[in-house]
Amino acid sequence: MRNLLAERLSGYAPRQLALDYPEAGVLVPVTNNHQQPELIFTLRSDNLKTHRGQVSFPGGRRDLTDSSLEATALRESHEEIGLPPEHVHVIAPLSQVMSRYGILVTPYVGVVPEDYPLVASPDEIESIFQVPIDFFLEDRRERTDALSFLNHTFYVPCYRWERYQIWGLSAVILVDFLNAVYDAKIDLLEPR
Repeated sequence: MRNLLAERLSGYAPRQLALDYPEAGVLVPVTNNHQQPELIFTLRSDNLKTHRGQVSFPGGRRDLTDSSLEATALRESHEEIGLPPEHVHVIAPLSQVMSRYGILVTPYVGVVPEDYPLVASPDEIESIFQVPIDFFLEDRRERTDALSFLNHTFYVPCYRWERYQIWGLSAVILVDFLNAVYDAKIDLLEPR
């Protein structure tokens, strides 16, 4: 899986947003199963101040002690789902995105063991779940949301996997991953 992702992301030029906002790093964890890779998501706790009860990739705001945003993504993933940094092979960053709370988010694609026993931090995470990448490549969206950002409207898919809704910022990151790695051709600028 590592070689496949490294090859497909080698020519990818992630979009950098020239904005001065607080920063966050998130991990886009892909299980190391070449036959049926899955993405790992979290459902955030209802007790959190922001993004409560929403599906997200593991990650969070940069601490002053973090040497980089990649280090932030790895530290937060360890804190939120118990995934040690040494069990993640980071491949490459994806395009930066801006949260509606004014946080500049940099996602990092990383390969993780498919059978590592993940443990949700009860203060931050309600549950952890995995979705086969093939499910998203079929583009079985539940709906399309029109989201405005910097005088543009983006048409973002919302996917339902079991009881989970994957939408908003997580869906934007997901679509960037699918387009960059699998040439999914999911267009965020045109309504479906």
